[in-house]
Amino acid sequence: MDKYTLAKGAGRTKVNLSAYNMGDDLVVCIYNKNAHIGAVAVGEYDHKEKRASVSVITRLGHKDDAVAQKAAYLISRAIKRPVCVIAGIHLGKITAKEIDEILENASTLVDEFSSSRIG
Repeated sequence: MDKYTLAKGAGRTKVNLSAYNMGDDLVVCIYNKNAHIGAVAVGEYDHKEKRASVSVITRLGHKDDAVAQKAAYLISRAIKRPVCVIAGIHLGKITAKEIDEILENASTLVDEFSSSRIG
């Protein structure tokens, strides 16, 4: 099983992405130093319709679904195979600026990973 790791940002807003092949499928974890399971999203690519769709489960009180859903959609669309994204980013006393930085770092990681996996 191959493992891929990327990181973006520094300090409180650093975000990590780890990905593992699981047979023909892919498992992606997006997290910070307080890693946990906040939301799980499964992206599926429909080769006939040429589109991706996503299903999401979010743990009570968590807001990681936004990161998980976007990542599962973009990655499954890019690699055209099933992907399960587990997102768990927690930061105590987070500010609006830190939220923006974390979302930007997660988005950049997903874009970098998707681009590197095509082809």
